Amino acid sequence: MNRPEIAGVRQWIYAARIKGKYQSIHRVSGILLHAILFITPWLSLGGHPMLRLDLPGRRLYALGQIFTPSDTIFLVLIGLFLAFALFFFTALYGRLWCGYLCPQTVFLEEWIRRIEEKIEGDRASRMARDRLPYTMDAKGFDKVWRKGLKWTGFAAVAGLLSMTVMSYFSGAPDLWTGEAGQVSYALTGALGAVLFADFAWFREQFCNYLCPYARFQGALTDEESLVIAYDVRRGEPRRSLFRAAKAKGEPLPKEGACVSCDKCVSVCPQGIDIREGFQLECITCGRCIDACSSVMEKFNMEPLVHYTTIAESEGRSPRVLRPRTVAYSALLLGIATAFVALMANRHDFEVAVNRAPGSLYTVDADGGLRNTYLLRVTNNSPEGLTGPFQLHITGLPSDAEVITTPLTINPTEQVTVPLIVRVPAGEVIPRALPITVHVEAPFDRVSVHTTFMSGGSVTPES
Repeated sequence: MNRPEIAGVRQWIYAARIKGKYQSIHRVSGILLHAILFITPWLSLGGHPMLRLDLPGRRLYALGQIFTPSDTIFLVLIGLFLAFALFFFTALYGRLWCGYLCPQTVFLEEWIRRIEEKIEGDRASRMARDRLPYTMDAKGFDKVWRKGLKWTGFAAVAGLLSMTVMSYFSGAPDLWTGEAGQVSYALTGALGAVLFADFAWFREQFCNYLCPYARFQGALTDEESLVIAYDVRRGEPRRSLFRAAKAKGEPLPKEGACVSCDKCVSVCPQGIDIREGFQLECITCGRCIDACSSVMEKFNMEPLVHYTTIAESEGRSPRVLRPRTVAYSALLLGIATAFVALMANRHDFEVAVNRAPGSLYTVDADGGLRNTYLLRVTNNSPEGLTGPFQLHITGLPSDAEVITTPLTINPTEQVTVPLIVRVPAGEVIPRALPITVHVEAPFDRVSVHTTFMSGGSVTPES
């Protein structure tokens, strides 16, 4: 495993390039991830961004819907659904997410390692060059300019990715045209620096020590989760590559099929030897499978490394339905049902009625009673409707008077206006009269309950 030495020296990994079936799948998944990442910030639906988290405006735009802080329950349900979906996926397929869909893996494989290989050469060339000191001779200069060019490429990729990620927060059109605020560009620069450090130094160390999913995924898998395994029964005891070539593919007496080429180790981006057994650092990317397949094909033999489960390797049939997966499925179904039910009853605008600060009730000169509220209306209509918004109150005496300002609110805007409710003298009402404020628009209606406060019956002053 790629751990620091006892003295704290980093064991650098030089993963060799490999081609094969699983790397072709990895390439396709990488293209899809990049397409989603780079295109989504520029898409809109219903006049709003397809996906954007507007932190200053405290709004989340998602698939034509607008979520505000009052919609916290929806955000909680979305977070829980994504978490349990990942748990369910891990229980079935192990760390396939890490190997094929994780942005860390995809960016390293599709950008960073390719830049490194184009500039510094293959695995052997990179290892030989890194052993050279930084000197002023020809070899030292060659190392310096190649390293500098490589790091420049890393910085360009980090800048592109940081701009793309920040587009989900500041809006792609504003960010890329220089119209975003200074804070947005400062955060973009900070994120770019973090990504550069990740690409240039941390790499697999992020997976091994910083990624929370990698740390607790061991508790999410069991003997029937998908892993990459080495066929010990066929492969051991290992023989040399020379003896394997001499045998022309036929196993020698008392020797296994593994030819000790170590290609499965040289291509591993985590620096592990899969022949030593299952290891938590394995991201199940399939590179070792493609490497072993390319070698075993030359000897007309089946690969020794493959996707399997621990149960299957012990001769038992893996089960899809088991307590762990059934529990995750039930939770996912419950969360999805709750989300759909709440969305079906969700309104296109929000109404809040709060009593004006420092004002319980006021007695007018003629003995009438007056309550002052602050009426806040937020227009979240995904269609971009503006109103007009009409208001009436139920629960008041018939001769009560309601004073407010006509409302016409643009999409995504929030307006707060004073709302005055006056009950004439002579009305007998309780100290706390329940009332309901109804706000209507052509596209929706919202009702909010509050109270009209008084000192008891309203009588004219003597």
